[in-house]
Amino acid sequence: MTSESILVFLAVLDHGSFSAAARALGRVPSAVSMAIAQLEAELDLPLFERRGREPVPTAAAHALEPQARQIASQWRQWRAHALALHQGLERRLVLAIAPELLSATWSAPLAALAHDYPALEVEVLSAPQTDALRLLHEGQAHVVLAFERPAMDEREAFQEVGSEILVAVIAPAHPWFARADHTVDLSSLQESRQIVVAGRGVGPPDPRLVHARHVWRTDSHLASLGLVQAGLGWAFLPRTLVAPLIDGGALRPIVFAHMSNEVRLWVDVVWSRERAPGLGARRFIDLMSQAAPA
Repeated sequence: MTSESILVFLAVLDHGSFSAAARALGRVPSAVSMAIAQLEAELDLPLFERRGREPVPTAAAHALEPQARQIASQWRQWRAHALALHQGLERRLVLAIAPELLSATWSAPLAALAHDYPALEVEVLSAPQTDALRLLHEGQAHVVLAFERPAMDEREAFQEVGSEILVAVIAPAHPWFARADHTVDLSSLQESRQIVVAGRGVGPPDPRLVHARHVWRTDSHLASLGLVQAGLGWAFLPRTLVAPLIDGGALRPIVFAHMSNEVRLWVDVVWSRERAPGLGARRFIDLMSQAAPA
């Protein structure tokens, strides 16, 4: 029994006769009739009654039909996956995302990628931006979703796919809010503890987001949020994350006396210039670009 014999069996079921199945498959009717006869001999089951002008499926044929269709579908998927691998599809695509961007628009492009390559294995990692880029440079990640970097790295290629607004927030119980106007001047800002999302290494955090001399670091925006809610400091956090908490009164946006309390950072999908992206990575990059706002 082969995949071809199963395809012939289904063609006869779908088209109602050996001759019609032969036309659909590009074969002669005698070849289709012989293939069905061989399949019946291998299974030791009659699949079609041949008493009339056209073959009539037996009860055994109807019972085997669902599994036959499943096998045929799996066979087509197997062949498509093998062709994609031949064309450069990765065995596994690893996507690393900066934690502040977990709420960004990346799941819809990933769903489209899964539709295009259903057998592709995908791993999604959340890591501080410096760690995510390190995984990229070490070959442990194929694509990174990250904020624009303060300086260019010749090892990286990128495509801009949108932006994210980070808002300075603090807990209502923080001493700053004992003041009537709730505004914070630059000296108070520098002396108050700031919670910063940064990598696990010893490198400095993104200087565009650090305004205090006293900094606590964490590798998770959720951990940062918890520290802020506990009154242990203030932080720049994604507006999409904190907006419901601000509306509910659990957090307050900080009003700075001489600067905006928001920072807009552009978002890039990044890949390595030193390793050519595979078929899945290239398709994901294209999908992210298509999903980017004008």
